[in-house]
Amino acid sequence: MKAEIKRLVPAALCVALLPFVMGLLGAHPRHRKEVKIPDILGYKTLKCDFHIHTVFSDGSVWPNVRSEEAWREGLDAIAITDHVEHQPHKEDLTTLHDRSFEIAKPHGDRLNIVVIRGAELTRDMPPGHLNAIFLEKVEDVDKETWREAVQAASSQGAFIFYNHPAFKWQQPDGVARWYPEHTELVEAGMLHGIEVVNARDYYPKAHRWCLDKKLTMLSNSDIHRPLNLDYHIQQGDHRPLTLVFATDSGVGAIKEALLERRTAVYSGDLLIGEERFLRPIFEKSISIRTPSVIVQGTGGAYVQITNTSEITYRLVKVGSPLDLKLPERVHLQANATTILSIKGLRSDVEETRQLEIPFVVENLKIEPERAMLVHLAFEVSFRPREVGVPHGR
Repeated sequence: MKAEIKRLVPAALCVALLPFVMGLLGAHPRHRKEVKIPDILGYKTLKCDFHIHTVFSDGSVWPNVRSEEAWREGLDAIAITDHVEHQPHKEDLTTLHDRSFEIAKPHGDRLNIVVIRGAELTRDMPPGHLNAIFLEKVEDVDKETWREAVQAASSQGAFIFYNHPAFKWQQPDGVARWYPEHTELVEAGMLHGIEVVNARDYYPKAHRWCLDKKLTMLSNSDIHRPLNLDYHIQQGDHRPLTLVFATDSGVGAIKEALLERRTAVYSGDLLIGEERFLRPIFEKSISIRTPSVIVQGTGGAYVQITNTSEITYRLVKVGSPLDLKLPERVHLQANATTILSIKGLRSDVEETRQLEIPFVVENLKIEPERAMLVHLAFEVSFRPREVGVPHGR
């Protein structure tokens, strides 16, 4: 009898506490984190993830949760891309290839999140896994051969991209490879982009292929588990994002921008993309708050630089200006103002100079082996040191 009571007490306690716990959950505020990357070149900078899984393939999340996660993390658009051929939950859920999109979209609409219909074509290498997005009906791409599946997606006007080219289940050595089958697809107009980043993996070869073959760069989470299990959002972590530079936030504008290769990759603190996009992002993020300073003799001065983006830019000095000492490395902290400390090297100079100091921003990659060069411009008025006046720091 006592044993029965011991078993019943925890259960009764749980039942008694359930309304209290549910009340706490219901009262939990819902917050959206805004991703602070500026609009550029007359386009909106949209934050997107085009590779997402749910319980309707091998994910562990109900589809409408994906829309909620996207809203909370500050995204503008997602694509639901459950596997067509890989259905490990088919004993628990009926295989309905369009159902995950149909569940996710209404919640996305309520939150003003664009939800795009897509699918992952899950085939052996070559050509490997391909995502097709902007589909009209996923069911119609469930074909016997990969060529038939890609053709069916293409006939629906899909944007198709090559997923995780160094995926170790298909490339055990972890080396990304380009196959004749990929060339075949590009030449047929049925392959438009490549994942340069998948989850936390950056593929330099894919970056180079995009540049050389004029393909769109993408960066996606390939998320399977609940987002917070893979990304520590509360600590400032974030999923990889494809930045899309679109005329507006509608589905048509997103597709047009992807086809025109107006994207950049945002992963960790890395921005990867063509200079035509990365340079205006940097320039719109940075402003010199003290554009004119005075250096007296071998004393010092502070140049204040404000960064309004959420990316901390890591700068490395290239060369040294005449008569002036600067730090070798400068981190322009995200959402903050950073001091660039400069120091005179001579006591007898008296003139005013307009300086443009060159730095390489090592986390802005315009090629796999090349970071972007920028210049910090400000005016320095050199003054001879007055006798008896202490040097500045």
